[in-house]
This record gives sequence, structure tokens and C-alpha cells, in this order.
Amino acid sequence: YGMSPGHWQIINHNTGGQSPRAGQHRTISVEEAPPKVVKTAIRAARLIGDGLYGVDLKETAKGVLVVEVNDNPNIDVGVEDQFLGDALYRRVISEFVRRLDRSRHAMRNTAPVAS
Repeated sequence: YGMSPGHWQIINHNTGGQSPRAGQHRTISVEEAPPKVVKTAIRAARLIGDGLYGVDLKETAKGVLVVEVNDNPNIDVGVEDQFLGDALYRRVISEFVRRLDRSRHAMRNTAPVAS
């Protein structure tokens, strides 16, 4: 994602009653992303936890920098799903189900705490 022209955010909603203006985006596959970008995003997300995160990065002459980690990331139809299509949503949901099942299984196998 790029910033809206002349604005500091991706979407500029302050357009004087006109339609919001958005910056450009270009979707690439994970395989096309520079390894350092993928590694930095994964490291940043893992520092927060094991949830679903969006990591905003900026490539500079000094390297890949983390701008922010979003705990409510965009997964926009036609953008993030451009390569995988519906398989992206199936993967995300399958991972959530797997984690819920693992959590339920762990809870069943935990001995009761003596009072």
C-alpha cells in the first residue's frame, strides 16, 4: 500500500465531501517478497504473540523498518487474496479452528486445581 497523494495515510477521508482518495497498492506473492522483508514481518508479529497480524514495513537505505503491527489487519477482497483467492480465507479459518481445537484439548487434559 502507498499513501494517498499528499496525505499521510493510505486513505484520505478528508476530501471536502468528495469520495475518499486512496493510495496505490501492488500485491505480490510471499515468494516474490524479499526474504529480509518476510523475516522482519514474522519477527515483529511474533514479538506481539501468535495471532493474526498485519505488519507495516518500510524499506530504507538502512534496512527494513517496522512501522507498526496491527492486531486487526486488512484482508481486502481483490487485494490480499489476489494470489490465493478463497484459499486464503480457508487457510486463516483452518488455523483458527486448529488453535481452538488445541486449546480445548489442552483444557480437557489439565488436572483440576486443588483448593
